[in-house]
Amino acid sequence: MDLDYGKCWSTSKKDSWKSVLLLAYQSLGVVYGDLSISPLYVYKSTFAEDIHHSETNEEIFGVLSFVFWTLTLVPLFKYVFVVLRADDNGEGGTFALYSLICRHAKVSLLPNRQVADEALSTYKLEHPPERKNNSRVKLLLEKHKSLHTALLILVLLGTCMVIGDGLLTPAISVFSAVSGLELSMSKEHHQYAVIPITCFILVCLFALQHYGTHRVGFFFAPVVLTWLICISALGVYNIFHWNPHVYEALSPYYMFKFLKKTRKSGWMSLGGILLCITGSEAMFADLGHFSYAAIQIAFTFLVYPALILAYMGQAAYLSKHHPTSYQIGFYVSVPETVRWPVLIVAILASVVGSQAIISGTFSIINQSQSLGCFPRVKVVHTSDKVHGQIYIPDINWMLMILCIAVTIGFRDTKHMGNASGLAVMAVMLVTTCLTSLVIILCWHKPPFVALCFLLFFGSIELLYFSASLIKFREGAWLPILLALFLVTIMFVWHYATIKKYEYDLHNKVSLEWLLALGPSLGISRVPGIGLVFTDLTSGIPANFSRFVTNLPAFHRVLVFVCVKSVPVPFVPQAERYLVGRVGPAAHRSYRCIVRYGYRDVHQDVNSFESELVDRLADFIRYDWHWTHGIINSCNEDDDSRSGGSSGEYRLAVIGTVAFSRTPAFEIDESVQPASVSAGFPTVERAADVIEMEPVGVVERRVRFAIDVSESDAQSEIDVQLREELEDLYTAQKAGTAFILGHSHVRAKQGSSFLRRLAINFGYNFLRRNCRGPDVALKVPPASLLEVGMVYVV
Repeated sequence: MDLDYGKCWSTSKKDSWKSVLLLAYQSLGVVYGDLSISPLYVYKSTFAEDIHHSETNEEIFGVLSFVFWTLTLVPLFKYVFVVLRADDNGEGGTFALYSLICRHAKVSLLPNRQVADEALSTYKLEHPPERKNNSRVKLLLEKHKSLHTALLILVLLGTCMVIGDGLLTPAISVFSAVSGLELSMSKEHHQYAVIPITCFILVCLFALQHYGTHRVGFFFAPVVLTWLICISALGVYNIFHWNPHVYEALSPYYMFKFLKKTRKSGWMSLGGILLCITGSEAMFADLGHFSYAAIQIAFTFLVYPALILAYMGQAAYLSKHHPTSYQIGFYVSVPETVRWPVLIVAILASVVGSQAIISGTFSIINQSQSLGCFPRVKVVHTSDKVHGQIYIPDINWMLMILCIAVTIGFRDTKHMGNASGLAVMAVMLVTTCLTSLVIILCWHKPPFVALCFLLFFGSIELLYFSASLIKFREGAWLPILLALFLVTIMFVWHYATIKKYEYDLHNKVSLEWLLALGPSLGISRVPGIGLVFTDLTSGIPANFSRFVTNLPAFHRVLVFVCVKSVPVPFVPQAERYLVGRVGPAAHRSYRCIVRYGYRDVHQDVNSFESELVDRLADFIRYDWHWTHGIINSCNEDDDSRSGGSSGEYRLAVIGTVAFSRTPAFEIDESVQPASVSAGFPTVERAADVIEMEPVGVVERRVRFAIDVSESDAQSEIDVQLREELEDLYTAQKAGTAFILGHSHVRAKQGSSFLRRLAINFGYNFLRRNCRGPDVALKVPPASLLEVGMVYVV
């Protein structure tokens, strides 16, 4: 499935104001659904128990002042003006920040890294290597391996809190919207109506996820726009009708008066006030679907003013009415004549806001899985045209069950708000810490600037986080428990994955062993293509040697396939395949490294198989011409044409345009970026990598001259080339076998109790109960050959 990942934020669209405004309008439904429905529950959560609305109005004006300055400092100043600029090739979110940091400092724990990956066009650095700023922070991070692990755990913690938010936001949003029924029926009937209606809406919401956002997304933006206009109009009406002087409460002085009067109770009530910024992280997380300018315009000129007017309007109404804490809420300030239409719009807006966070949860779990930090789950791509729209059935039904359990278990906005608030602030704290590192490592600003950013915004978020944490027994325990559970799962999976890779690395066999296999040893070659999947980027994996030992035969065409993730959001199709030979041409063995970014769409097996054969054919043509001196590039030296030091031959980046030799004239190829020559070391060995790019964006032109003076030698080369291509296509017709390892992992003797618990029980339980690699790759059962492997790590 080849998606156009770049069309949402192309330069031409950014330059067109009409397109920017259209994107800003579309972003309302995807980005701001969660943030825009916060007026439904902020005041109700704030006045739930800690403080009371008195006749002096000091409490309500103080809360309004806190809401105003919180919305101004965090979403507007922090996210719109700073964090949104820390994008990774137009992508945002926790993994985008981690990816940026890993590219500018050697802190990544991903296995099978190659310096060749740095040649990717999306692996761009702001400064070339010789101008990198080797700050003390960077040197400190790279020196201590424990800091690499701590950074990964911080990222995983933020990821888990996003998943927790995906569980809590639908519950509190829909529950708060439906709770408007309390003003239209008695309390006895209300408590029996709201919970079932909320659960019914949640079941419908999760049941419709498999259709994908694109099928119903067209009405998301109109719903949120209608809701923003609605709360703005209600705000303006309440301000002028009840208290036109409510604007005075925007002064920070009222925050001081509020805290002076309420003291500890006021501090604890901040756990409700912070709900006004739930959904702010979505501005950054969904940056890849829109543009920086579109999100900035939509928030600054529409969402932000609408929210401020809504909160001011509610405060103006409450300043003239002093109901009990139970009666404080959004709907009491809505005139009775329009209450039912507002209720319907609110329910629709809460569904849209919930949809946005559920989609974001699917996306971040898919990114975690791509980077080897989450057990394999089935990922369904719901749209061939819109990049990144996915559905994960297993996660969807788990979220639905937990969401309904939270609704039935908590039964009120207070406990849901405490749980949701802690999850939101934890994500924001993680984003603040990672952005501080980006300021130093990627933007090359002085550490003092990053420290100021960290202290200013971190202190605000820590204040709110502490107010949420103190309510541990009143709902805040849920996201903490969920985060600990998920972090444990993700870290155990990642740790075991790294240990398996190290085992494979230490137990790989030499190329000489493969070349020695032949009829003299009773080994035969059978028709067809054998795809041996491995995490190694060089050498012969141990699972293949075990396969040949038990079944003394292997396929006529043998391809060692490594599907790996690189710390970029996406890899262009033209740079995805890195192909080379394993042994001489007559052996018909190849190595293919398939590179994906953490937001890339993995191909299904049918398109992957056919495209892999096409790339192999392109490489064969290219390699014969290169090896026999037919192509002479002015940009390559003799060293780049030599084989690798370990006996494996060079790897080439094979693009989407097939290479073919046309005698007696010159071929003019466009190369972008410039060709990379010789000596790309991996973590295992040194291999030569040469790029072959398709016709595309022209940066420089390289001229290849074809020498056909030796006609006899050329004829012989043509015969050998045709024979190798015929063998490849004949093998393809005979069928393809997928050879995968079926692993069982156990801790080595003498390991600590925690290690044995994590490996022998934790990882193996997850492995048995998650999708196998064959399911993840969508391998047909008839074409699957599994090789049992025991890993002692």
